[in-house]
Amino acid sequence: MNKNSIIGFILIGVIMFGFTWYQSKQYSKQMEAQAQLDSIAMVEQMAAMALDSARRAEGILTEGESAGVTVKNLPAYKDSLLTEARLAQEGIYKLSNDKMNVEFTTRGAQLFSVKLNDYKAYDSTDLYLIKPHGSQMGVSVFAGENINTKDFVFQVAEHSDSTIVMRLPFAGGGYIQQKYSLTEGSYMMKNELSFVGMGSVIPRNVSNVDIDWSVVIPRLEKGYKNEKQYSKLDYYFTGDKKSEEIARGKDGSKRIDTKVKWFAFQQQFFSAIMTAENEFASADLDARYFAEDDPSHNLMACSAKLRSEIQAGSDNIVLPYDFYLGPNDYRTLKSYDQKYEKIVPLGGWLVNWFSRLIIIPCFDFLGKFISNYGLVILLMTIFIKLLISPLTIKSYKSTAKMQVIKPEIDKLNEKYPNEKDAMKKQQATMELYQKAGISPMGGCLPMLLQMPILFAMFRFFPASIELRQQKFLWADDLSSYDSIVDFGFNVPLLGDHLSLFALLMALTMFVYSKMTSGQMSNDPNMAGMKFMSVWLMPIMMFFICNNLSAALSYYYLLSNIITMGMTWYIRKFVVTEDKVRAEMMVKAKQPKKKSKWQQRLEEAQKMQEQMQKNRR
Repeated sequence: MNKNSIIGFILIGVIMFGFTWYQSKQYSKQMEAQAQLDSIAMVEQMAAMALDSARRAEGILTEGESAGVTVKNLPAYKDSLLTEARLAQEGIYKLSNDKMNVEFTTRGAQLFSVKLNDYKAYDSTDLYLIKPHGSQMGVSVFAGENINTKDFVFQVAEHSDSTIVMRLPFAGGGYIQQKYSLTEGSYMMKNELSFVGMGSVIPRNVSNVDIDWSVVIPRLEKGYKNEKQYSKLDYYFTGDKKSEEIARGKDGSKRIDTKVKWFAFQQQFFSAIMTAENEFASADLDARYFAEDDPSHNLMACSAKLRSEIQAGSDNIVLPYDFYLGPNDYRTLKSYDQKYEKIVPLGGWLVNWFSRLIIIPCFDFLGKFISNYGLVILLMTIFIKLLISPLTIKSYKSTAKMQVIKPEIDKLNEKYPNEKDAMKKQQATMELYQKAGISPMGGCLPMLLQMPILFAMFRFFPASIELRQQKFLWADDLSSYDSIVDFGFNVPLLGDHLSLFALLMALTMFVYSKMTSGQMSNDPNMAGMKFMSVWLMPIMMFFICNNLSAALSYYYLLSNIITMGMTWYIRKFVVTEDKVRAEMMVKAKQPKKKSKWQQRLEEAQKMQEQMQKNRR
């Protein structure tokens, strides 16, 4: 192949790569634009529905008018009672218990608003999980003609502080009924959707009804990015060990064609969960986030298109549902025995196990006696450090032994400078480790075993509702970022503020890295590792934690300070060089049995030497 051919092939390759890259960029831009248009369309639809309900509630719409639609444009129903219900004036009714106040509108016999009594929004106003006009639910069924319950005003058949029953009658006999009830001390709302005496109205070949529920979740926390990052949409299949999730911190949707037990519209600390006693036959779930500067101060628009099976031809059909409308408190969610607690983001199985069995019980126990959660985190940090102290001591001991034999290691490096002697050097190093009683993983393994704890804390603090709006020192909310300087504008990677806890955490991390960097090898190849541990990691952690919860930065700060104290104490009194040298001399006199790994290493060396002989 001549030079021109090679150049031609290279140019063709460059052109194809450039074209593919350009097409990929264009496709990404088109997808982003389409997603933005879809999000805008959904928001406009929700806003139109909210405006429609608001105008009806205020009596602005006339009998024959609905959000700009006149009587002439209304669908004509065969059933005269449906036409009357379509034009009737809606009313607002309230149920309440000690936990929440729930309002309903008779138009569609559906939720109007949900206010939680024991909580406040970050600006100290009443906390509405669902603001007035923030929910739209319709039940679609073929009853001689296609109808959707959200288009009709139901009649109130029964109403008390804890129960409301609303009915939509049909001229052909029977009625659709919605019954809602609350019990004291519970965030659970019971719902029964009934089709009573409808056997002659609903055809025998109709075997399902469709439910369409859309909710706008408002912003309830101080930090938009943190709140968005921990908000999502969950769903659960009966018998599974964990729930599934979509749309964590970004727009997302999911079509599910199998039976689903429940789904959750989940804000960082509060959720609206709908459960079907007989399971949903299918579900189409979607979540779209509002921009940070949304004038209505909304967080996300969620929707669920659901299908429930009914017994065809039955004269009396009852579909029971449960609505959980409350906080993402692990113990509260678990008490309902529906696996709701699975929505709390506690990490993978190992991290989750540590959180459930150690962190949460310890945190709850201390919280019973101490009201200041800053002190609770301090005591938890001390407890965890004591718990893993044997691993820490073992790691320091291994590091100290490495320091003692470092001159011998340097001699081996001088003795075997060539790459071809790498196997001999490795075997000699392993023999030296064995004589000194050093495990190659002695320093790394204890640190690896501590990683689940770090990840557990990273997951636990931002998701712990107990820390929500808890003040400590200069932080006004431990579940969100603390701020000592508000810039008034966004700084790339940093945000619009400066977190003092994050800054102190990074400084202590730098000091600790300086303390331990002296034990690292002077090998030029380790220069990059030193730079990373001393400079890069503290800076990176500062930028990461500046927008995360103050509790997390505070925990890392305490952890660094306690670790520095432990390091000084262990080096001074527990793992001194004289003690380590004496222990190594005792072990060196003991007979040693070669490990399987060392035996395989020797066999590999013999094979390598034999291959070299064969080549010669």
